[in-house]
Amino acid sequence: MQIERIERRFGVVTFAAHVVSSSAMCPRCGATSERVHSRYERRLGDLPIGAQPVIVELTVRRFFCEGPCPTRTFAEQVEGLTSRYARRSVPAAEVVMQLGLMLAGRPAARLAAVFGLPVGRNTLIRTVRSLPDPPIGAVEVLGVDDFAVRRGRVYGTILLDMADHRPIDLFEGREADDLAAWLRAHTGVEVVCRDRGGAYADGARRGAPEAIQVADRFHLWKNLGEHVKKTVTAHHGCLRQAADDAMREAQQTWEQRPEAEDLAAAAAARRVDDTVIAQRIRRTFTEVHELKAAGLGIRRIKRATGLAKATVARYYHAQTVEELLVTTRTGKSSVLDEYKPYIHERFNAGVTNIKQIWTEIHEMGCPAAYGTLRDYMKPFRQVGVAPPARPAAPKVGQATTWLLTHPDNLDEDEAIKLKQVKAACPHLEATAEFVGRFAHMLTELEGNKLEAWLNDVDSSDLPHLKTFANGIRHDHDAVLNGLTLEHNSGAVEGAVNRLKVYKRQMYGRANFDLLRKRVLLSP
Repeated sequence: MQIERIERRFGVVTFAAHVVSSSAMCPRCGATSERVHSRYERRLGDLPIGAQPVIVELTVRRFFCEGPCPTRTFAEQVEGLTSRYARRSVPAAEVVMQLGLMLAGRPAARLAAVFGLPVGRNTLIRTVRSLPDPPIGAVEVLGVDDFAVRRGRVYGTILLDMADHRPIDLFEGREADDLAAWLRAHTGVEVVCRDRGGAYADGARRGAPEAIQVADRFHLWKNLGEHVKKTVTAHHGCLRQAADDAMREAQQTWEQRPEAEDLAAAAAARRVDDTVIAQRIRRTFTEVHELKAAGLGIRRIKRATGLAKATVARYYHAQTVEELLVTTRTGKSSVLDEYKPYIHERFNAGVTNIKQIWTEIHEMGCPAAYGTLRDYMKPFRQVGVAPPARPAAPKVGQATTWLLTHPDNLDEDEAIKLKQVKAACPHLEATAEFVGRFAHMLTELEGNKLEAWLNDVDSSDLPHLKTFANGIRHDHDAVLNGLTLEHNSGAVEGAVNRLKVYKRQMYGRANFDLLRKRVLLSP
């Protein structure tokens, strides 16, 4: 190919060129011809130069085919530059295809315009849809999982070749019949890695009865965590009782200083009574009892004041305003609740500087403002000592996390709290032991210990773990394989996460076929 001229017009670089070879080869029969039929000009979009669009004006010839084929004439092609019917060069078409695969329509069109390769969003989508599916080939280890096309309504299934973690197919539906039909059409699968869902288990059993099924270890651990959380919820009363016992012990020690206790209580009462809420409670109490003294009932007072019926009833039946103020002082949670034991301990240790304590709890993650801590500690400074703080029982989520975390990964404070949790409830101590044994089986692939673990759970007094054990027995072979073999579905979960990225890029406006192309063809 020889370039005749280069010019720049209206921000577009144009190359004029022609082919210098004396012959061309027929694309159908491969025969070489030198008989020229005619000439015409092709305009091809090429890769940009310095963000400037490039056009190649190529003069090409049409030859007579002299071989034994039905083609009478054919146009010559320049290898690496042109292809039949294309309006872009081969390198530019490859870039357009990759942009469409990676970013889909509008985002890819915007990026291409910045680079100097103008292309419409619909052209990008058409390019992706026109690409052929990659060959599936022989699959020995298959990974399968579901994903939401429209959450709660439409679901699909993604399949991976676990040898190279390559997505090989997507289809709509996640029922057993869908997977069974795919497996019958693609024989040779020896291992199926799946989650704990019964539909895929049944589909694999029917579609590939000779294949080994492997339950994913991540889902096993996730299922165990759900049942551990139910166990902690059922026995959370033990943790609250332990916190109450600790409070009573601290209160008994504090009661040896009655003067300090009385002063602290009075100061706390004054602090609450000075708030806007306390003033509003006093005004409302006075108004309701004046109407009550005038002979009005709860309903008429409700209409007169505009308050809710339950609120009027509470004020109506209160004998003194102190009853309502006590509820205000003790019934509301505070952002300082989690940090009050630390605040009281530091104050009684001699750290009376509010700014210093605020800095310390702020570094611990407390979101309270300085004024909140200052108002809370004002009575302590008046008295000179802090009363015992009510220790908060660990939340269900916190206790569950401690039970499911390897002891070496707990910090010193979490390890102490976990020890307190196990000491407060023998059921949670037994749960921690079962969790540790199962985690060891899971990480060390010691599936030979599964039966003993199940038997010990059955003989325990932990109904939620028994439910988990019964679920394992219903899927025993797959679970045993998951705890014994190296196979797992981690790559499938990663592919599903990437698929979700593609969905968000397309803003939910693309059909399933485009999503499928992007997942299967993206690098």
